[in-house]
Amino acid sequence: MIAIVDTGGANLKSVVNALERLGASHCLTSNPVQIAGADQVILPGVGAAREAMRRLDAAQLIPVLRNLKQPVLGICLGMQLLFESSEEGDVACLGLIPGRVVRLKDDPLARVPHMGWNHLQRRDSAEPLLAAIQDDDCFYFVHSFRAPDGPWVKAVTEHGELLPAVVSYGNVKGVQFHPEKSQGPGARLLSNFVRSTVLC
Repeated sequence: MIAIVDTGGANLKSVVNALERLGASHCLTSNPVQIAGADQVILPGVGAAREAMRRLDAAQLIPVLRNLKQPVLGICLGMQLLFESSEEGDVACLGLIPGRVVRLKDDPLARVPHMGWNHLQRRDSAEPLLAAIQDDDCFYFVHSFRAPDGPWVKAVTEHGELLPAVVSYGNVKGVQFHPEKSQGPGARLLSNFVRSTVLC
């Protein structure tokens, strides 16, 4: 069973629908016991980091998420929440990956927010989450903040600068884009997560 953490984000139904198309057993929940006992966990997110962390705190999910040992996938804001802190609202996050999320640089040739379809540039071709993903595959991005660079970055995308797009740190994975809205390539990536019980 995959637990989709109910963060109240606008993309929750899209994530649910994407897993249904894959035939994956799942539940949308904010129940700490269900999340802790799930085989895999997806942390979606749309909106602001401070509000998302407030909702997780109100649901008593922060300690649960920090102690998960099973595979975890953060999507968009959900990926950013995996890091130690965010400049957006100057808020402490889950602290599962080192570093601070910061605002994208203002650039006349690269508008903020970064919104639209972009290619990935793989840094680690052996990353299981990227199996069967091709260099010309495009994914759908919508974000104004970026994760920090580091050895956990497995793929980047270019928008004025190279931005982390896929991260992996132990049992924790994250994607800055929306795989549930990225058609075939997004479905392949989600399938890689669903079909693998150990992604580290």
